[in-house]
This record gives sequence, C-alpha cells and structure tokens, in this order.
Amino acid sequence: MFQRITALLFPPKCILCRSLLLQGETDLCHSCRTTTPEIEKSKFRFSFLAGWTAVWYYKDNPRKSLLRYKFSGRRSYAIPYGRLLAMKLEKEGLSDFDVLTWVPIAPARRFRRGYDQDELLARALGSELGQPAVQTLRKIRNTPPQSGLGNISRRRANVLGAYRAVDPEALRGKRILLVDDIITTGATISECARVLLTAGAKEVFCAAMAAANHDNK
Repeated sequence: MFQRITALLFPPKCILCRSLLLQGETDLCHSCRTTTPEIEKSKFRFSFLAGWTAVWYYKDNPRKSLLRYKFSGRRSYAIPYGRLLAMKLEKEGLSDFDVLTWVPIAPARRFRRGYDQDELLARALGSELGQPAVQTLRKIRNTPPQSGLGNISRRRANVLGAYRAVDPEALRGKRILLVDDIITTGATISECARVLLTAGAKEVFCAAMAAANHDNK
C-alpha cells in the first residue's frame, strides 16, 4: 500500500529528460534509452590508468542529469546510475576486479553537500555487481573545483598530492575499479590512479557515468 501511494504522489521519471515513465519503463524513458548516444570503447588513454569506460557523453540531457545529481540533491539518482553502469561494465566484460572504490571529495565539501556523489554511485554499483565498495583514498587537501580551472595543466597541478591511500597493504597486487561520476580532462582520475599504483595496486581501471568526447579532440 505504501509503495502504491508513493508511486501516485511521486511517479517515477526518466533520470535524463524527467518525463514520466510509462508502464514497463525503468530509469530511462524509451526515447532517451534509444536516442541518447552511448560511449563505445574509446582508444583514448589517461595517464596511470589501464583503461576506462563511461555510459554517456557529457553533454545534453546526461550533463543536466549529472549536474542535478551532483549539485541539486538528487542523491536518489545513484541507484539507477548504478544499474546502468553495471550493465555497461558487464556488456564490455569489465566487471572482473579485486577492489571497488571511488574518487573521494574533501570532507568540507561533503559536509556542505550532504553526501559524496561518487561514494553513493560506487555503493550502488557494488550492490548491482555483488561486491561492496570500500574506501581506498582520502582527500587530504580541499582543492578548488576542477570545473573552474579549464586548463589541463592547472587541473593537474590542482590535484597533485591531494589524495592519500587509506590502507596501502590492502592494495598490494590488486586490480582496482575506480568510480567517478564525470570524466572531463581526466586529471583527477589520473592522480587517484597514480596514488593507488604507488601504494602497490597492480592496475587501475576507471568507470564513470559520463565523459567528454576525447576521441574527437
């Protein structure tokens, strides 16, 4: 009864375009599911990463959806995002790893926002894949937002030394899946991967919901 009342008061909407979902639709409406371009396997490589994947290009409705998730309190998006990212990983045969973790935000930013969007995404993904997400990194410096820096060199400098491995011994020889919400220049995930490899990880792979189109640059 509670679920029926909730569905009437808060009918499920497409997480991309926010249109009401019809019977049989889950997470995405038919239009968004069939017309939103998905990222195929990219040839572009980021420093220190063994590879990466993302569901969508960071533009149009995916961009708007992720900005709502990140800055407008739509933490409930983490669950459908986790389902879609799990499907992407399984489709590409990339769900075999030892440790599932995420790119952490600084404690001060988490306090202001009320949640860490990457942690929520990683935990939702772990629930789908049957593997719990664990914290392997801590952000030790509250850096300015990467989005306001533009230049790739400035972004790399901004995050250099900003992360520290929580338990290096637990990382030795492990294959790590690092979860991020959005990949733009790749400066943040490259720095996180560098720290994990320095701590002893065997290799680091990144999975995100959306990424800039690096193959057309």
